[in-house]
Amino acid sequence: MVKVLKKIFTSIVVTVLVVQSAGAEQKTAEQLQQEMLLQRATQAVFWGMPAASMMALRRGIERDLGADFHDIVYMSQPMVARHTFLTANNQTPYVIAMLDTTQGPVVVEVPPASPKAIFFGSANDAWMVPVVDIGPRGEDAGKGGKYLFLPPGYDQPTPEDYLISRPATFHVYVALRPVAIGEGSMSDVVEYSKRLKVFPLAEAVNPEPNKYIDAYPLAWSTIPGFDLGFFQDIARIVAEEPVQPRDLAMMGMLSSLGIQKDKPFAPDEDMVNSLTQGAALAEAVLQENFLTPGRTTVTFWPDGQWGRFNLSPATLAGSFTFVDDTQLLIDERAQTFHWLTFPPKKLGKSSFYLVSMRDESGTLLDGHSAYQLQIPPGVPVSQFWSVNTYSTSTKSFITDVPKVGISSYEKESLQYNTDGSIDLYFGPDKSLVPAGRESNWLPTGENFFLMFRFYGPQPELFQKTWRMPDLKPL
Repeated sequence: MVKVLKKIFTSIVVTVLVVQSAGAEQKTAEQLQQEMLLQRATQAVFWGMPAASMMALRRGIERDLGADFHDIVYMSQPMVARHTFLTANNQTPYVIAMLDTTQGPVVVEVPPASPKAIFFGSANDAWMVPVVDIGPRGEDAGKGGKYLFLPPGYDQPTPEDYLISRPATFHVYVALRPVAIGEGSMSDVVEYSKRLKVFPLAEAVNPEPNKYIDAYPLAWSTIPGFDLGFFQDIARIVAEEPVQPRDLAMMGMLSSLGIQKDKPFAPDEDMVNSLTQGAALAEAVLQENFLTPGRTTVTFWPDGQWGRFNLSPATLAGSFTFVDDTQLLIDERAQTFHWLTFPPKKLGKSSFYLVSMRDESGTLLDGHSAYQLQIPPGVPVSQFWSVNTYSTSTKSFITDVPKVGISSYEKESLQYNTDGSIDLYFGPDKSLVPAGRESNWLPTGENFFLMFRFYGPQPELFQKTWRMPDLKPL
């Protein structure tokens, strides 16, 4: 995939350079126009990345699940390979609801935490800006409550005893993880998920029962494509949502691409060509940044390959708005939402993620090779750890594999070493795994990367007195 993207990138760059080499005075008006449109289309992808990702989620929910706004999408089991979702985990199920406030305020009624299940999650606007956190670390503090989401510009009185949010967009997306606690089971978690309610404020006295849709049995795709559809999604966002002051300059550029407020998006053949080339170039740059050390991730342990997310202090302090005192951090925002979704409004201490894309020699992980990862004893977590494999190309689970993750929840089936360490194996063929260790294997088959999650991370992790080794080729 990397080679293919590099070829696309090289082809487009060569085309631009050939045009440039002729000299500005020799370019035709048509050549100049095409060059400008290619540049603007590429920048539009970077600018629109979070909104396009949210729209892809919405389209997937509508198309693959038959769900609509205010329906409750839940999962009776954690995600598996058929669920195409950016870097999802497969240890806890998800609950998602889409809100539409164009006709007035909408209520999300969250049940109080039970002895067996709690919610962790947030509501994001159509640009993936966190609006409010929900659950024990959210505004309801685990006591449950009625979250009221108001439309932009709403100036009517609001009722008491509601948790008020004023998102900048008419559409809001709620994503929650119901987590089992105490003696809670998966069935307890699913039952708890079905206690979530969504309804218009106008129907608060007697709301209609929600429609609950189990997404687990279905194939479900939610990731954006880098093609003409990307710009169709952006055009839909522009048509539906208020234009924010931070985006006025980009709106002026989008008009040259045929994307304008209150006007249909109907690109001709030449424009389609410019847009698709721009999308391909943007994807190639995003992918190159993703794979280049020090860009998307930065090294966590010295001289190692494991990395943490590379986010600026302004982003971490600013509730993932990607706005600081002087600028909108378009590149950082695009690079983040190229492979992540649903950031929290407030960063907590409930989890910490590390990513590995390379083996101990610094070579990118190859889906046709086999690797060993030895996790030392005493993983510094108060809850559990997990590791998932993801496609380097899609940033989602690898397709057509029977297993996409391993966690310490599976202690009874995993094979540990006598010192308490555990060897995990990654590769396309189970025959490469030592006999008796098959339960410690995750299949690949295409180029991949790992995400290791620490739930309830302990000081030894941040003090770096505990260290994860790098992957070793077999």
